[in-house]
Amino acid sequence: MGVLAAAGYQADWLEVLGADFMRYAFAGGILVALAAGLLGYFVVIRQNAFAAHALAHIGFPGATGAVLVGVPVTAGLAVFCIAGALTIGLFGRRLADREISTGTILAFATGLGVLFSSLSSRNASTVTSVLFGNLLAISTDQLVVFAIFTVVLAVVMAFIARPMAFASVNPDVAEAKGVPVRGLGIAFMVLLALVITMAVQVVGTLLLSGLVVTPAATALAITARPVRVGLLGTAIGVFAVVAGLVLSAMFNLPPSFFIVTISFAIWLVTIAVTRDRHRVAPPAEPEPEPVGSVHDH
Repeated sequence: MGVLAAAGYQADWLEVLGADFMRYAFAGGILVALAAGLLGYFVVIRQNAFAAHALAHIGFPGATGAVLVGVPVTAGLAVFCIAGALTIGLFGRRLADREISTGTILAFATGLGVLFSSLSSRNASTVTSVLFGNLLAISTDQLVVFAIFTVVLAVVMAFIARPMAFASVNPDVAEAKGVPVRGLGIAFMVLLALVITMAVQVVGTLLLSGLVVTPAATALAITARPVRVGLLGTAIGVFAVVAGLVLSAMFNLPPSFFIVTISFAIWLVTIAVTRDRHRVAPPAEPEPEPVGSVHDH
């Protein structure tokens, strides 16, 4: 019990779980996990993990600027994340171009964030929340916004998931067959911006990959089927959120730490268990040509 007491163990954690702010936290975290699960498969196979991480940082000046002018933080995050997503989508068609444009936009956005932060003396807590998340401060208004974002994501993905999968796996063939690869790429980046806007408020910019990328990567190590990856990745994300909040109530520690730690632990165990499946077999040696083959004539 001494170790538990040193860690901040709370004997009344069951009562804490019944508080209103915890119910809001569970609802908000689960909505974010569902939204991330809808896009996680495509984030991984389209190699957009860096773009997702960058969009979270691009949203940083949006959050600090929102506090500076007195508008909701969610609105500022959404505006900057969507603007960054559109710019990356327009200037980064190929992976190499996307990496360059993403890094350039990220640097500029970070500079804006530093400027906005220095102009306001009221946003110290906002900066901390954006960097590390503040799931326990989710409000009813934010829950409504999260629910709307999640419904929009689900509806749009119902229409574009199939062509998106085709364009993600084999973009050249998809484009030759008339699939609007570029348009789908831009639409995907905008949807990703909405997910990032939600996820930043749960785990923060620095820990975002633990909820947006890691569950999908874990699921993809188990199965390659898109639907199964989506379902399994969503289940992992929801479990990490719920378990993280419970542990947060038990030990009075930030839930974002537990959420990303659980997600990382599941990924690590999965990679260890499935490592043999992903080993590439050596190429087979060519068989010797039979005597009297066509080259003999």
